Amino acid sequence: MNKDNISGKFDQAAGKIKQGVGEAVGSQKLANQGAAQQVKGHAKEAWGNVKDAASDLGAKARAGARNDNARGTTHDIRESVTSTAQNVKEKINRGLEGLNDGLKKKSA
Repeated sequence: MNKDNISGKFDQAAGKIKQGVGEAVGSQKLANQGAAQQVKGHAKEAWGNVKDAASDLGAKARAGARNDNARGTTHDIRESVTSTAQNVKEKINRGLEGLNDGLKKKSA
C-alpha cells in the first residue's frame, strides 16, 4: 500500500459523505462534487495499485533476470497489465458517453 492508495480511500470516503450531505440538504452541486471526489478516489487507488504491481513485477524481474523464461513471463504480465488498463479506460469512457447521451435526451 502506498500514499495513492491511502489518499484514494480518503477521497472515496470524503466524497461519499459530501454526496450524502448534498443530497440531504438538496444541493445538487455539493452532491455532484461528492460523486466526483469518489471517482477521483477510485482512480487514485487504482493508480496506487498499478504502482504496487509494477514495483512487485520489477522485483520479480530482477530476481529472475538470469532466467530467460522469467523474462518472458514478466513480459507477458506487463502486457496483461497494460491491456487491462486500456480496457478499463475504454469501459469508463463508454460509460461516460452513455451518461452524456442520457443527459442530452433528458434536456431535449
